[in-house]
Amino acid sequence: MLSLQGFIHNSSFIALFVLFWLSVYFVATLWVFFYKFFLLKTTCLKEQDSLDAILTGKGIAPSDPLFQNITKRPSKELLLIWRSQVQKRITTGLVVLSIISSTAPFIGLFGTVVEILDAFGKLGGGGQIAFDVIAPIISQALIATAGGILVAIPAYSFFLILKRKAYDISVLVQMQIDILSVEKKATKEKGNSVG
Repeated sequence: MLSLQGFIHNSSFIALFVLFWLSVYFVATLWVFFYKFFLLKTTCLKEQDSLDAILTGKGIAPSDPLFQNITKRPSKELLLIWRSQVQKRITTGLVVLSIISSTAPFIGLFGTVVEILDAFGKLGGGGQIAFDVIAPIISQALIATAGGILVAIPAYSFFLILKRKAYDISVLVQMQIDILSVEKKATKEKGNSVG
């Protein structure tokens, strides 16, 4: 097994650049996941509390700064604007995980192909080459592909976890909109039948 210093010395610039790129991807994956996970968890709890307040009659609008100065039930249009804002806020960053999970294996494969081409270029002029000479070179070249797959798996898993959490929040938001819309419609119908 090669040491890290030997690996760096024997690898081409492209392979090292690919591994650096995959390292940046991995750090970005972890950062986006932990940041968004806690943000979505907090948002989910807030929306659940808001829904509970509306259901128990303690609130007439969602607990969002958009509704803080409202004294009556919000209009359907304002609720739809709020839903769009929430959806944008909860899905921001998910595309980064999607891009990382789909491109990391290709970046790793690119690094492997370049390493193998470089190795065969160096070995091509020597005539017959034994397997014990080629095997370590190909083994070293495959590290980039393994790195790409290693980065893609958590990125895709984290993407699915966060996507599900965002869906749960969307459901809570839609429930609030539906309840407030039905109550406002019932109030209007009651007012029309009286007048």
